[in-house]
Amino acid sequence: PASPLGQKQYAVARPVYSEDSFAEDHEKVHRVRKTMLDHLKEGSMKFCDSTRAKKAVLSLLPIIGWMRIYRVKEWLLGDVVSGISTGLVAIMQGLAFSMLASLPPSYGLYTAFFPMLTYFFLGSSRHISIGSFPVLSLMIGAVVTRLVPDGGPSANFPGFEGLNMTQQRVLVASSVTFLTGIFQLAMGLLQVGFIVIYLSDTLVSGFTTAAAVHILVSQLKFVLGLVVPGISGPLSIIYTLEKIFVQITSTNICDLVMSIIIMVIVFIVKEMNDMYKAKLPVPIPIEVTVIACGTSYGLNFKDRYGVDIVGKMVSGYEAPIAPDMDVFKDSAVEAFPIAIVGFAVAFSVAKVYSIKHDYAIDGNQELIAFGVSNIFGASFRSFAASTALSRTAVQESSGGRTQIAGLISAMMAMIVTVALGFLLEPLPTSVLGALVIVNLKGMLMQFREIPYLWRRDKPECVVWVGTCLGAILLGLDIGLAVGLGLELLTVIFRAQFPRCSVLANIPGTDLYRDRKDYLNIVEPTGVKIFRIPSPIFFANIEFFKDKLVEAVGFNPLRVLRKRNKAFRKIEKLLQTNSDDITEDLPADLKDLPFRVDWNAELAGNIGVPRVDIHSLILDFSAVSFLDISALKGLKMVLKDFIRIDVDVYIVSCDVYIIEKLHSCMFFDDDVQTSIFFPTLHDAMLHVLGKHKGKIKGMVVRKTSFILSALCFRV
Repeated sequence: PASPLGQKQYAVARPVYSEDSFAEDHEKVHRVRKTMLDHLKEGSMKFCDSTRAKKAVLSLLPIIGWMRIYRVKEWLLGDVVSGISTGLVAIMQGLAFSMLASLPPSYGLYTAFFPMLTYFFLGSSRHISIGSFPVLSLMIGAVVTRLVPDGGPSANFPGFEGLNMTQQRVLVASSVTFLTGIFQLAMGLLQVGFIVIYLSDTLVSGFTTAAAVHILVSQLKFVLGLVVPGISGPLSIIYTLEKIFVQITSTNICDLVMSIIIMVIVFIVKEMNDMYKAKLPVPIPIEVTVIACGTSYGLNFKDRYGVDIVGKMVSGYEAPIAPDMDVFKDSAVEAFPIAIVGFAVAFSVAKVYSIKHDYAIDGNQELIAFGVSNIFGASFRSFAASTALSRTAVQESSGGRTQIAGLISAMMAMIVTVALGFLLEPLPTSVLGALVIVNLKGMLMQFREIPYLWRRDKPECVVWVGTCLGAILLGLDIGLAVGLGLELLTVIFRAQFPRCSVLANIPGTDLYRDRKDYLNIVEPTGVKIFRIPSPIFFANIEFFKDKLVEAVGFNPLRVLRKRNKAFRKIEKLLQTNSDDITEDLPADLKDLPFRVDWNAELAGNIGVPRVDIHSLILDFSAVSFLDISALKGLKMVLKDFIRIDVDVYIVSCDVYIIEKLHSCMFFDDDVQTSIFFPTLHDAMLHVLGKHKGKIKGMVVRKTSFILSALCFRV
């Protein structure tokens, strides 16, 4: 039936259940837990099953899945157009981002080609564009400049003998990329793709913003036409800015003017692309126009104005090289965060487009795909590959449906490398630097998240700011570690100091809410309902006790001690003033032959803290687990309340927690299974039925009259 306000209502008539009575009325299925050996046997049987083996192959080669449903007439033209558009952008970004890696621009074209070849077969995303990513390029560049600095001797590695500086840097970049691929492949094979969940959106946002600041500073020397050696390590950004400002009077005006003009043009066209993206069939590839202009105008700029240009482009492909083991040993600490960041960024972008186009992606398969792609690419001198949001947006918005578009973009990079690279040789490096800076807009605009996070979630704001500042000042690798540490601290903080609350009843319903949040709410007399929205474990069990004491208004252990002290006074008065009471009084108050109204005024200066509740209900609906320390602490708390005649009930406790309590011998004569109830309202109905007709507080017994009379005579 509907209420007068048009709201639906429901009515349920059932017995008031405790966990014990519920178990009596409803038989539970006793499941046998599988051992590790059982799982291994089941896995081997699945592996031998032909159907399972077929699914495993399809999982390992996602190309088989989407090629089977490929609609040639509907999708092929869109993939071709998308591949051409994406390829033009990928070429430009490859040249520009290669400078971030402290490598000659032509090696960025390798990164736009080789990793895509393997991802085409192994990747589960149909839309992301594989290639260079500015953050990874910068992280690779930090290792390159550390081992092969501009103004000093290279690291003393045997593999560097007979190589010039460029060859040494290429070897370092490819070796670090190879090791990055090994890390990613290992994580994929070990099925630990879930590791990306530890990189929250807030952390990634703060980290990429810091990376954008590093990239911006690193490109200033190209925009200004200055000679600034690459610096790595903590505070490297400060030292780089110092060297730039020392030479600021030597700025090449031609480079600066070209950069400003190009940044303005690209910025305006990109804004127009965003503004009219619903009307434009394909975004305007302004980067290509800029490259053409830069090339034509850069023909004589080198001799006339001393402008640095891209220079000699590597034509064709060289034989594969083996990674250097000494670089492996020296850069392992830096390669691991590169592997994590590269996967996290690519997976987050892939997830966006998989949801948009309604298909599934597999995190573990993505790790395998990127691992193999980086290993394969590193063998041919490319550096770490991931995806860039801007490039992926071009691939998707221009009609790309599958990775055929990515394959075509890779073919375009191959054509430029093999035949057309000479056209890019006169291109000023300041043009590439300007294009890199313009493409940072999205990442730099993430600073706007700070006020929002501060208003909505201050711990998350601390993670963002801490990660960003740590990565800016200490370097990207250490900054990532700082961010993870801060994120872990926020989790600990939330779990260790949860927002506990005292609940009360919404009149006329079985609903219970925080008593501070509502006006018309009723807190039953003599009953306190306490809720803790967190697991209870060794780190927060004391916090739980303190909050519980604060909620009930008294410390049960202190009350018990006061009552014991008062009891000794009672014993002394009775022995002194009553000849007919000669028996020894028991040490445990509950074994007295009479009861004391501890809330009444007792004569003889006997004072005991008041206990205004007879029942305490603990809402465990949000408690997901208890550890051994919490079990011991909880049992002590329950016993303390029970000894002062306060009934304690636990409601909505997870069945597996109850099983753990049984296995850990939690129950005894005082703490029994009957205190557990499936719902809060069941417990409340039980309490109201048990204390029906009783006045607030305990019933007055004859002892208090005896004490009054005795003390009066005294």
